[in-house]
Amino acid sequence: MKSALKCITVSAMALGMMSSALAAAELRFTVWTGNEAHLAMLNGIAESFKETHPDVTVRFETIPAADYTQKLTFQLAGGNPPDAGWMMEDAAPTFANAGVLEDLAPALDAAEGYDLADFSKPAMGLWSSEEQIWGVPFSTSPFVIFYNKDMFDAAGLEDPLALAAKGEWDMDKFQEVSKALKEANGKFGFEFKDGQGYESRIMHALMPPIRAYGGDVWAGGECGFDKPEAVAAVKQLHDMVFVDKSIVPPGEQGDYFSGNAAMTINQISRASLMPNAGFKWGIAPLPTGPGGESPVIGQAAVVVFTASRQKELAAEFVAHMTNEANVAEMAQFFPPARNSVLASDAFVNSNELIPADQMAVVADAIAKGKVLPSHERSPQILAAMKPRVDALWRADANVEDSLKAVCAAIQPLL
Repeated sequence: MKSALKCITVSAMALGMMSSALAAAELRFTVWTGNEAHLAMLNGIAESFKETHPDVTVRFETIPAADYTQKLTFQLAGGNPPDAGWMMEDAAPTFANAGVLEDLAPALDAAEGYDLADFSKPAMGLWSSEEQIWGVPFSTSPFVIFYNKDMFDAAGLEDPLALAAKGEWDMDKFQEVSKALKEANGKFGFEFKDGQGYESRIMHALMPPIRAYGGDVWAGGECGFDKPEAVAAVKQLHDMVFVDKSIVPPGEQGDYFSGNAAMTINQISRASLMPNAGFKWGIAPLPTGPGGESPVIGQAAVVVFTASRQKELAAEFVAHMTNEANVAEMAQFFPPARNSVLASDAFVNSNELIPADQMAVVADAIAKGKVLPSHERSPQILAAMKPRVDALWRADANVEDSLKAVCAAIQPLL
């Protein structure tokens, strides 16, 4: 009897030690930002998780955006998975269909006061089915024009926000002012997103003008790059690069954020870089075109990986991270998918760097915009596109033929 009791006592002690070890957990969470303001905010959210999980820490690991999906894939394949992380919209179908994303519905349903119905249904469309939820959008962020107001003033030009208010901010005006800015300031009129429009940000460079012209890159299993709308849009960009010389060309750096280009396209999270810019600036909607007003939205979600050894705990953290209070906190950098936050005065006034009238531009674009195209074979499609798009960005390129070559390369994958 004593021996049995001793065994039970020892077992209980062992279980207690195991329970303690499990309670003191660290979650690995991958992100593609290294911005100090973003990380400070994320660490604050992780710290507030300790109110209910005092022995849990969250370690945010930064992987550069250009390498993010590939390195994440290597980590999962190599048996070194993070517990949770951010996921780009173009990768969502691939990862979901591969079965590597955990169903978050049970954790979200169990979270007190979570109110899943508060999320916009269109915003959740990419990340859920009728019964499962693979990700919770934390950023439904439209692309906007950042402009250097000092350069516009020096050139005697109305800025894009003023032109948009008058209904004059379209693709033709965009080309006109970009050329005038280059001539007046000696610096480029426009730079593609993060200076990567010819590399990792190809879709961010091409989608806005193609949509403004009323086209698309693919839809319904059919390539759209070779359609008249897309050809006309890309021809205009090509002229701006090689004829007007107003867009930063391949191989050169403009760097809007250092004052070396008058405009760029980006999301409002980049406003965190502006306090050190040294010039007056603002944001404006994307130019309209023959296809009308066509805001383009980038989206990213928080996911949990099925290979995580702590996936239940990671799912609880996701529920905490995306509750109403924390979504409101993140809204200063990442436009929310929660209707209650998006419709609030708090959102319009959430970013101290961006005036309320300009934040209204963001809210309007979210309401009207369409997400960037995604596909379960996105990595293969982008790889097949790359050499054909590279051939496009030459001064003597035949734009129409180059875009036909893009379609020939990707159509079998669609």
